[in-house]
Amino acid sequence: MSKYLLDKFLYTVDRDPDLVERYREDPRGTVAWWEENMANQLLNCHAGERSTWLKFDEREREALSTHDYPALFELGSHPFLCLTLFIAMFERDYDEPLGFQLAYAEALRPWLGKAYPDIAT
Repeated sequence: MSKYLLDKFLYTVDRDPDLVERYREDPRGTVAWWEENMANQLLNCHAGERSTWLKFDEREREALSTHDYPALFELGSHPFLCLTLFIAMFERDYDEPLGFQLAYAEALRPWLGKAYPDIAT
């Protein structure tokens, strides 16, 4: 499991409006494409520089592929990176102000009173 890679996915997708829409419409395909093409590119580095070993484990891939943000939280993804990406994708589906944020908080209610998962990478 790589919390770094989960956070890198959330960070890079959230900063590209086309990827946000692609991830909203085709999460499984976007995760597979991103893992194949982007996972091993180094952040803030020359385009030709790449790593070779980073990949999602099955739990991470499934949580990302199904937009399962409570599972991503449990896996240790950074809560702000996760929240901002999912706001970008789903805020528009709610009529009331802060509608998605309230739904997100409700989905994470089981964590109230518990220690947060470790988000250190």
